[in-house]
Amino acid sequence: MTNSTHFGYQTVAEEEKVHKVAEVFHSVAAKYDVMNDFMSAGLHRVWKTFTIAQAGVRPGFKVLDIAGGTGDLAKAFARQAGSTGEVWLTDINESMLRVGRDRLLNKGLITPTSLCDAEKLPFPDNYFDRVSVAFGLRNMTHKDVALAEMRRVLKPGGKLLVLEFSKVWEPLQKPYDVYSFSVLPWLGKRIANDAESYRYLAESIRMHPDQETLKKMMQDAGLERVEYFNLTAGVAALHTGIKL
Repeated sequence: MTNSTHFGYQTVAEEEKVHKVAEVFHSVAAKYDVMNDFMSAGLHRVWKTFTIAQAGVRPGFKVLDIAGGTGDLAKAFARQAGSTGEVWLTDINESMLRVGRDRLLNKGLITPTSLCDAEKLPFPDNYFDRVSVAFGLRNMTHKDVALAEMRRVLKPGGKLLVLEFSKVWEPLQKPYDVYSFSVLPWLGKRIANDAESYRYLAESIRMHPDQETLKKMMQDAGLERVEYFNLTAGVAALHTGIKL
């Protein structure tokens, strides 16, 4: 019997979701950063800067960036960790990983990259000082499994940072819905020639756990001192937790 899950607002088989998510990101990889700038009016860069500051990466740190996409976090972490550090850029999508790897190389940063599934991380226990995932958790089929894996590879005292779209402040919900389901697909069509992928992205945000639910999921995965920071009235939120 095949287990089902959601792909945006659709109910699909778990195996089908993996392929559908892959198709979305193969489609948008080349225009991903341009679209992010248009979609968020550049705010995604502010949110990532805040995440980088909260990570507190120091020289010599080992850092894992999951679903690292075009490499914004990995680039900053690699510079902070320095030549004595070790920063891995990983993604389940080959097209996104190639874009991120090439961007890092163009900046003169040579870091290890790995095509891998966050639910089955190919790293030993207690290895990383920091683990980050930005705008990737909502696309994972078994978020609880992925969070447990992230905790597993963290060293005791290490920190997990999850930056993700979240539940927006209630008075802004209606205009945010109009933007998400009308303007966003239109931008996707005009800029990336792909309205459907951006309609899925809007739907996936609505299906993602809200701030308190994700906090509870991280605690259930065994993380301690879990807290979150609402960014831009909850359009995005940064959750952090420590492995003790």
